[in-house]
Amino acid sequence: MSTASAETKPAVSFDDVLRAAGKICELARKTATGKSRLFNEAAGLRACFKCENFQRGGSFKIRGATNFLMSLSEQERKRGVVTFSSGNHAQAVAIAAAHFGIPATIVMPTDAPKAKLESTRAFGPKIVFHDRHRENREEIAQRIANENGAVLLPSYDHPWIIAGQGTAALELLSDHPNLDAIVVPLGGGGLLSGTLLAAKAIRSGIRVFGVEPELANDWYVSLDRGHRVEIPPPATIADGLRTPVPGKITFPIVQSMVERVLLVSEAEIKAAMRFLLTRGKILVEPSGAVAAAAALHKKLPRDVQTAGIILSGGNVDLDVLAGICGEAA
Repeated sequence: MSTASAETKPAVSFDDVLRAAGKICELARKTATGKSRLFNEAAGLRACFKCENFQRGGSFKIRGATNFLMSLSEQERKRGVVTFSSGNHAQAVAIAAAHFGIPATIVMPTDAPKAKLESTRAFGPKIVFHDRHRENREEIAQRIANENGAVLLPSYDHPWIIAGQGTAALELLSDHPNLDAIVVPLGGGGLLSGTLLAAKAIRSGIRVFGVEPELANDWYVSLDRGHRVEIPPPATIADGLRTPVPGKITFPIVQSMVERVLLVSEAEIKAAMRFLLTRGKILVEPSGAVAAAAALHKKLPRDVQTAGIILSGGNVDLDVLAGICGEAA
């Protein structure tokens, strides 16, 4: 197996986030922030949305993928990369690899959302499918890397990925420096770890909350028990948050810095999606809606008056969206 040289680094720091910000602007966009009076009234606080659903590829994932690929040596680029993802990271790697001319193989589940699969396929990577209920995607990707000498590109658990994801919070606090809190969707922990590193370095007193579905509560359980706990494959509609266990690198970062991990139900996720779409004209996927769901359903402490809410992605199948909207009718 070929491994990227950053794997020898003991940790990731705020300086790494700053360096990533200087690199990724070649491909990643600075996304807009938005506000909604109706959302504020319903949530009982002043929310500022960081709209990563408007990002290239439809999610924040292009940040980490770009930073990773730009950090490789020329020799590593020639050997290519192999990664694993249910969709958003897959799209991001496919987009960035095509941009830099790097061969890419992507391990995706057979039940990956159609919109994410087709968007990934459009950029020309090799796609290898797996059954997420019976097969381990990381083991498959590792085997492919061993066979062809490619660099294994984790979806969240790597310093370069974490640093890249932290640039979203860097931008958010540059535009809105006086927020009481930042609320972040939580899957593998790359976005939350990067957010914590950036936000706490900029203002140590800012409060940061992670949010995950009740059906994918590996972080909630792990933090409660004080160590990484693996759960069965989660059945949540939030496909981007179906990681069964926290990352080895992301867990200690989150454990030491996050204030709390909040849980939202499937019904609350869907309600937040409907609210953002019908009242704010903002389309988000289920994974991208969990932070908004926590605010909308008053899961945050009552003394949080202003919150930056990261809408992490907007890639949702139309039939799924129609079903969610139809439930309200």
